[in-house]
Amino acid sequence: MNAQRVFALIKKELRKTVRDSAVLFLIFLFPIIFVFTFSTTFGGSGGEQPVYNIGIIDMDEGNASQILLAALSDTKILNLNIYVDDQTAQNDLSQGKIQAVILIPKDFSLSLASYQAAPDDPSRWINTTLTLYLDKGSLIATQAIPPIVQQVITLITDKNVSPSPLRLETAHLVKAKEMSAFEFMAPGMFTFASIFIIFMVAQSFVQDRENGMMKRIRITPITPTEFMMGQILSYAIIALVQAALVFTMLYLLGFRPNVNLHTYAFTFFLLTVFSFSNVGFGLIVATIAKTPGAASGISFLFVLPQLFLGTFVGASLSSSVQVASRFVPSYYVTDALTSLFLRGAAITSQTVLFDLMVVSASCAAILALGVTFYAKCYKD
Repeated sequence: MNAQRVFALIKKELRKTVRDSAVLFLIFLFPIIFVFTFSTTFGGSGGEQPVYNIGIIDMDEGNASQILLAALSDTKILNLNIYVDDQTAQNDLSQGKIQAVILIPKDFSLSLASYQAAPDDPSRWINTTLTLYLDKGSLIATQAIPPIVQQVITLITDKNVSPSPLRLETAHLVKAKEMSAFEFMAPGMFTFASIFIIFMVAQSFVQDRENGMMKRIRITPITPTEFMMGQILSYAIIALVQAALVFTMLYLLGFRPNVNLHTYAFTFFLLTVFSFSNVGFGLIVATIAKTPGAASGISFLFVLPQLFLGTFVGASLSSSVQVASRFVPSYYVTDALTSLFLRGAAITSQTVLFDLMVVSASCAAILALGVTFYAKCYKD
């Protein structure tokens, strides 16, 4: 492989991108306008209520705690997972495996017994506090779970008015600031913007074929491998610049995740890997489409599923549709970034590494498929 030829192709593709105002808007200005508009106008979440996985740390292990667990399970909304220690539960919470952790204190049974013995005499009660830790990466979970748990506590004490010996304290609301809907959805914006590379790749390759550029390239010493390598690397560079622009806009608009430089580096690496799958989809479209207009239309077949299933939009969809989202690469990118930026998970955590593995494998397969398909057009 001749590195000089590859470098020349990269310069050619980047120069063509800079000179095309429509492409510049789609790849660079659109994400900026999108982030700004979305951050100022979005105001809520919706969708049907899913079943939440809840971690339970029972330090009481008495009859009262068993009553509480049975009442929580009877809601049919909470799926209980019993943990023997707090560290394991917190690790799973930081990786999004569960949506909340409830810590039942040692004196829970004593507190409930003291209330049942003298329900009208608060001076004889033993007050206690249940601690609730919530998934900071899920806007829906932080809003839905606390009132459900509070309702169950009210049910087992049979007391609808204050005071009550059982108090529920939401830990993350005490230790951290409340996040807006914009901040919850910021990780998905990186993925959202990167998906539009599909349009650019499809249109670029179809235009090169239509205006005779492909024929001129074929009569040069450039090999098919050098040609494809130059194209792929040029779009990887574009993806990095695009991610930097999105992050800059998010930062200026108030998104300040408490992460280190290694996490940022990993984010850009993950988005670069993800861009390869979008290049692959673009090549598949370019193989099918005969005109740039047709390329734009066919691109939507690959863009829309990733937008609605794999970005922030998917969080508000039904449970069955959320299962389908696991079949698109963008889901795993958004999941990893949510774990890193919002939940505070480590790069080496099981969930993040699994997301990276799935994204890498799927992107390699999609890119290989796209290159194989387009190789036929290169030879024709």
